[in-house]
Amino acid sequence: MSSSPTPSERERSDAEARAREKEEQAKLPYKWTQTIKDLDVAVPVTGNLRGKDLDVVMTKTKLKVAIKGQEPFIDGDLTHAIKVDESAWTLETVSGGGKEVSIHLDKSNKMEWWNAVVTNAEYKIDTSKVVPENSKLGDLDGETRGMVEKMMFDQRQKEMGKPTSEEQGKMDMLKKFQAQHPEMDFSNAKMS
Repeated sequence: MSSSPTPSERERSDAEARAREKEEQAKLPYKWTQTIKDLDVAVPVTGNLRGKDLDVVMTKTKLKVAIKGQEPFIDGDLTHAIKVDESAWTLETVSGGGKEVSIHLDKSNKMEWWNAVVTNAEYKIDTSKVVPENSKLGDLDGETRGMVEKMMFDQRQKEMGKPTSEEQGKMDMLKKFQAQHPEMDFSNAKMS
C-alpha cells in the first residue's frame, strides 16, 4: 500500500508551506515579485532620501541596494543572470510619505523561475509551486507560435467534426493523385 498523502493532507501541507513561505518573505527587508520574463523588487526607505543618497549596483550577476554608509538591504549574487541594459531602478514616493527603491530586473533566461532574488537570501520560495500567468501567442517565438496555432486549428477542426491539417493534407494528396490517374477507380478507397 502506498504512503502518499491524501488530497486533503496534500492541500493542508501546501497551505502550511505557503503560509510559512509568506511569513519568511515578510521578514525580508524588501518585497519581490516575478513573471517568467522579469523580476521586480521594492525596497522601502525613508521619505527624506534622494537618489544620490543610495548605493545601487546592478551587474549581470550581482545586485547591491544600500543607503550610502549603511548596511545593504540586498547584496549578493543574483540567482540567475539578468540583462543589465533592460534592467533599471528608480526611487519612488509611496503613500504615507515614504519612498521605495523600485528595481526591475529583466531575466536573461525567460524560461525559469527564481527561488530568491540573490543566492545568499535568508529565505527562498518553492518554485515548483509557482503558478504561471497565462501567456499570449505574441510572447512566443515564431516556430513555437506556429506549432501552437496549428494545434489550436486542429483542435477546433476536431470539435467541428472536420479534418485536421494533417488529414486535409492526405485528402489533398489523394485528390491530386486521382486527377493525375483518371483511369483508376477510387470509389471504394478509404482514408485512415
